Amino acid sequence: MKAHEIAYGQRLLRGQAPSYERLQARLAGDGSEPHDRPRALHCGWGRLLIGHTYADPLTLAEDLLAERGGERDIALYVAAPQQVLAQAPQQLFLDPSDTLRLWFTDYRPAQRVFRGFRIRRAQSAADWQAINTLYQARGMLPIDVERLTPRRLGGPVYWLAEDEDSNTVIGSVMGLDHSKAFDDPEHGSSLWCLAVDPHCTRPGVGEVLVRHLIEHFMSRGLSCLDLSVLHDNHQAKRLYQKLGFRNLPTFAIKRKNGINQQLFLGPGPEATLNPYARIIVDEALRRGIEVQVDDAAGGLFTLSLGGRRIRCRESLSDLTSAVTMTLCQDKRLTRHTLHNAGLQVPAQQLAGDVDDNQAFLDEHGALVVKPVDGEQGQGVAVNLTTLDEVSHAVEQARRVDSRVLLESYHAGSDLRIVVIGYEVVAAAIRHPAQVIGDGKHSIRRLIEAQSRRRQAATGGESRIPLDDETERTLKAAGLGYDDILLAGQRLAVRRTANLHTGGTLEDVTERLHPVLADAAVRAARALEIPVVGLDFMVRDAEHPDYVIIEANERAGLANHEPQPTAERFVDLLFPHSRALA
Repeated sequence: MKAHEIAYGQRLLRGQAPSYERLQARLAGDGSEPHDRPRALHCGWGRLLIGHTYADPLTLAEDLLAERGGERDIALYVAAPQQVLAQAPQQLFLDPSDTLRLWFTDYRPAQRVFRGFRIRRAQSAADWQAINTLYQARGMLPIDVERLTPRRLGGPVYWLAEDEDSNTVIGSVMGLDHSKAFDDPEHGSSLWCLAVDPHCTRPGVGEVLVRHLIEHFMSRGLSCLDLSVLHDNHQAKRLYQKLGFRNLPTFAIKRKNGINQQLFLGPGPEATLNPYARIIVDEALRRGIEVQVDDAAGGLFTLSLGGRRIRCRESLSDLTSAVTMTLCQDKRLTRHTLHNAGLQVPAQQLAGDVDDNQAFLDEHGALVVKPVDGEQGQGVAVNLTTLDEVSHAVEQARRVDSRVLLESYHAGSDLRIVVIGYEVVAAAIRHPAQVIGDGKHSIRRLIEAQSRRRQAATGGESRIPLDDETERTLKAAGLGYDDILLAGQRLAVRRTANLHTGGTLEDVTERLHPVLADAAVRAARALEIPVVGLDFMVRDAEHPDYVIIEANERAGLANHEPQPTAERFVDLLFPHSRALA
């Protein structure tokens, strides 16, 4: 077909929804054989049922009802969804997603260059494992490579984004060539399962993956790209609109199952919980444990099963005593308890007058200032080497608590170890918030953009504040908010690695040194706390040297994928709900 004929045909087709009748008419018009059987392809997490290849709604409904356990099938391009739903109204539902289409004649290449990562196809077992880790971190189903429809039979192709510095997978997307999949006379394609690592600091990864898929299919002579996006995913819709996607009047149908529950039941009261409470509630609901949300804003909920009833505030539960909670909240008591247990802790004293503070600074060379009772990194300043810095930090910390501590500063990596039931469940190195320059935007603009990405990835729980501590960190590097970094230049903009102030996590559970694991368990036993997040300063996760700097009685369990923190927490609360091996 000539180029002008393709463009003319596209203009005629833009307002038409895919249907079985139109598909057969197009095939007949092209002189092609009519479709004699429905088409379905396995994507590793479930099947895509090509709705307009089904001649009747009963057959499509029966195929959806044949969905395998633990998978998610999707029937797309359904022109008359009411006819399919009527076949099994108790088991099927209309997916509340919008289908968007980009005609390639409307596509315009990017005007800026994105650096720091490369796009390539998933090929090895390590690639698939990395993609699955990413998908699970985003609450998506993992891929079973053994079930994938082969590409020679029209199956999908998975692409990944790989960081050029660390070689880690920071994004992935799936593409489907419709010409190969079901002899599509419109020569279309589709995009599925776009995901970006929630801890990624590289800008534009999602956009580049979408553009790569567009340009890949354009080079194959295809005409358009379709995708499905939840109706209320406004951030994704803004990106797709910028790229030229428009609504396509068609529908998708899914089967009612535990995976899709939120889509057909609507948001329950647990939907307004923060991520740290919601990860526990979701696991409890999956096991049939009754959930009562007491105060969503405060993260308070009650779990009940049989005759057992336990109240929780995120990972803090009735199993933690008031005395134990006090030992963790008062950092003086934390240090005293751990020191008496023979564990390594920093030197510490209450902030006093100028002479006392100067003497403590002279003794240790560099200090940490923190409120006695504080959380989420509020009022904490580290690596202070002058009395003026210490005095200013003390003033800031007193806004959180009138009692302020001085501690000896210990350089190294910030390690969080989560102990549940006196067993190590997860360990992660926490990295301070950082930005990567592009040679164009100011540090302030880079921080704001990175902060928006972190907020979107964490449900608003993580952001980089433009406060005195960030300004002091920049000043120590000889920079200010208005300076512009070179393209590719990395800059840490915080000294503390707290997740609430934009920090990111690197899972090190599998390579944690036995001495560190043992110290974490001993600390939990000394505090007599069943669930705790312990903060260490270490040379490396694989080295035995350590100093324990804090104990958190309400550890965030949502930050440690792929480790089963929520599962082990619910095991502790309701051991009889544990899945049988």
